Amino acid sequence: MIKIIVPTDFSDNAYHALRYAIYLFEKEECTFYILNAFQIGTSNLETIRNKKRNTRLYKITKEASEKGLMETLSTVRIENDNPKHIFKTISIADSLVNVIGKSVLDLDIYYIFMGTKGASGLKSVFLGSNTVKIISKIDFCPIVAVPADYSFDIPDEILFATGFEHIYDKYELHPMLVLSKLWNSKIRVLHLVDEEKKVAHKETAKKVIEKRLQHVPYEIIEIEKKNKVSTEIAKLVEQNEDIGMVAMIDYWHSFIQKLTREQVVKNVAFSTKVPFLVMHLLE
Repeated sequence: MIKIIVPTDFSDNAYHALRYAIYLFEKEECTFYILNAFQIGTSNLETIRNKKRNTRLYKITKEASEKGLMETLSTVRIENDNPKHIFKTISIADSLVNVIGKSVLDLDIYYIFMGTKGASGLKSVFLGSNTVKIISKIDFCPIVAVPADYSFDIPDEILFATGFEHIYDKYELHPMLVLSKLWNSKIRVLHLVDEEKKVAHKETAKKVIEKRLQHVPYEIIEIEKKNKVSTEIAKLVEQNEDIGMVAMIDYWHSFIQKLTREQVVKNVAFSTKVPFLVMHLLE
């Protein structure tokens, strides 16, 4: 059974991410954990103090969190009668990063689905900036960022952007392969070529990718890099309506990031019009 966490602040955007996860995994047995992390005051320390003292403010905030989760749970159960799906709720007083990190480890979570507003969501308390924070801090669980205005569709293609900077093990690509097999989605491997920056082992990495993807439909495309990586990805998504998801592997010494001095993953998270899968290397 696949276990998925969907953090919520009870906004439409957060619920949209939950509905997308349910749609994407409609043929699979899944447990969805709808999670609300709440804080009291301006710091996590203040939250801990209120929790230990069981203050009136803590009780009120906790009740509001649990009420919101029950309302969300009621709505999702009315909309979904899939016998393969189980829904549970989590309400914890702590920072969002701490709660998600602990829950992922304790519950053996395989995916995190989060809503994002894109660049305009940077001022949001939860959506936007916090999505990028989770991507940056939670480097041991695949994350899918779902744009607020994305209309659900089967991902006929998954665009996987890579600089062929790493010899990927199969388990590192497994989150993407699982999603590809859900709907027999083709994986379109994008390599943005920079003639001035060549790495000797790229051809080896390319051959390994071909081996790793041999059991799913795939294609490798190489395009001369003329703009920022995030711009090139956005352009391809705009031109090809079959691309229903963008995927990347995020790690600190990424060749793409070294090559461009661009915070690629963060930029793509804010610019993509389709769901964005972020995978991590287990180093």
